[in-house]
Amino acid sequence: MRRFRYLDLFTIGFVVVLLISNLVGPKICQLGPLRPSAAEFLFPLTYICGDIFTEVYGYGASRRAIWLGFFAMGLLIAMGQVAIALPPAPEWKGQEAFATVFGLVPRFAVASLIAYWAGEFTNSYTLAKLKLLTRGRWLWTRTVGSTVTGQAVDTAVIILIAFGGTQAPAMLVRMILSSYVIKVGVEVAATPVTYAVVRWLKRREGVDTYDRKTNFNPFAWEGEKA
Repeated sequence: MRRFRYLDLFTIGFVVVLLISNLVGPKICQLGPLRPSAAEFLFPLTYICGDIFTEVYGYGASRRAIWLGFFAMGLLIAMGQVAIALPPAPEWKGQEAFATVFGLVPRFAVASLIAYWAGEFTNSYTLAKLKLLTRGRWLWTRTVGSTVTGQAVDTAVIILIAFGGTQAPAMLVRMILSSYVIKVGVEVAATPVTYAVVRWLKRREGVDTYDRKTNFNPFAWEGEKA
């Protein structure tokens, strides 16, 4: 892949936001009738980054960032469990609180990994295809359209896996709808910012990628063509 000035910076930011979202995600908040996860106020930024990756650099760059995020989340999960299992020092009194914070990680993190993987690739694939369909016009149709599909997959999968069996079906539906509305709302509200960042990057990087011959297989090597 051609070297770009800002791609690595955006990729790092993407992974950082993803890891923080995974840490705060198990908390369920109350906002009037809504019951969103605490992650919903940060996690949509990963979809905005995904839109930028695909719109500017192409599906291949987005695929690379998604897999980097996936392995970073896997490492966080593994080390969280190792840290809980290690015997605490007698003078350290934070084991119970630490275990409480990371205690939900195995189930929640597995849900996060599956949902993240499926949702991000759905988001990137939808945006790439819509860009070809619209011939590069009407960016908002791609950013919003990809979010509608990607977040639907992500939200349903993570809540059903992470909380299924621990909450009543009505509460699960409520949580899915609450999270979905917030995620889509955040991205729609961020559309002007996305427009500005995309225009700036295209100008500074001198690139505007169309995935006409891209292999959309998530497991394909970066350079493989369809």
